[in-house]
Amino acid sequence: MNTVQRAYRYRFYPTLEQAEQLARTFGCVRFTYNHFLRQRTDAWYERQERVGYNGTAKHLTSLKKEPETQWLQEVSNVCLQQSLRNLDTAFKNFFQGRAKYPTFKKKQARQSARYTTSGFSYRNGKIKLAKQKEPLNIRWSRPFTGTPSSVTVSKDSADRYHISILVEEAVTALPFSKQESGIDLGLTHAVITSNGQKVNNHQYFKQSEKKLARAQRSLSRKKKGSANRAKAKLKVARIHARIADQRQDFAHKLTTRLIHENQVVAAESLRVKNMLKNRSLAKAISNVGWHQITTMLAYKADWYGRTFVQIDQWYPSSKRCHACGHIADSMSLSVRVWQCVECGKQHDRDINAAKNILKAGKAILAGADKLREHEKTTVGHTGG
Repeated sequence: MNTVQRAYRYRFYPTLEQAEQLARTFGCVRFTYNHFLRQRTDAWYERQERVGYNGTAKHLTSLKKEPETQWLQEVSNVCLQQSLRNLDTAFKNFFQGRAKYPTFKKKQARQSARYTTSGFSYRNGKIKLAKQKEPLNIRWSRPFTGTPSSVTVSKDSADRYHISILVEEAVTALPFSKQESGIDLGLTHAVITSNGQKVNNHQYFKQSEKKLARAQRSLSRKKKGSANRAKAKLKVARIHARIADQRQDFAHKLTTRLIHENQVVAAESLRVKNMLKNRSLAKAISNVGWHQITTMLAYKADWYGRTFVQIDQWYPSSKRCHACGHIADSMSLSVRVWQCVECGKQHDRDINAAKNILKAGKAILAGADKLREHEKTTVGHTGG
């Protein structure tokens, strides 16, 4: 039994009054984030002074009392405090090299606000947010157990409202499986497994590309600031949202199946951001969603007691013969089937790569296990 934090995301439909209150909340959260991002940036560049969360929280209290910004009191203070925490996290990620410098939030982008336990109530299966009179009309598409510790409400560019509910749940590990799988990530096929399965790349973007192009052409002809332009912009956003939903649904179903079937899953560790700089392949790579697939495999393996391992990106999985280990001198992308000059075995390029990835992943795990045993022995001998 493993206790994990899981987020459940649902669509909800606010009343007119709730929508207006949420719009004010989103605006105040965005203003707070941008205001203190500017303040912290100026403090550093002008005075070489670092302003942390505590400093911004104190200034927020006085900011709410000023005549020009008294409207900040119209929304829950919990959301404003969480906005400051998000800003502080963004700076920490930047200073530790995990992200770029924080940028200002835009009104046209996705809007969100986070409520902790003091900012919402959960009773009889209904959630009511602070400063609102009625509970939200949520479409409960699946159940969850436990008590919500926080909720995040958001509105995307397609005018859809979602609520993400964070709960702590006990997850039972899956029964032990003798099956193991190496996966090669591709373009024609999204995933090729070491046991010979090839999962097609559904190319959701390509399916909607013509429809999207028509909608974007229509948007470009509309006058800026007009109601017709707003309608055309919403139409484009909804097409993009549908493509994103299709990709996410595919990735969830694929990764869940791989984790349920295999005790060990091995994959390449690809630097997708760098690969997207290739103009010829950027669209095709984005359409598959490699990063999304590997991210889901990692956390689902952790949930269900499976092992997910990633091998070095420079490992020659395609050029190495999985039977004898011989590495071919060179191999262009056009070569899909090749024969080993050492042992004469004929290979499907992708399946051979997947088998090599599994072997390399198991070698990494074996080395990690030996290291753990060595550390335990060393600690035992030293009396630690």
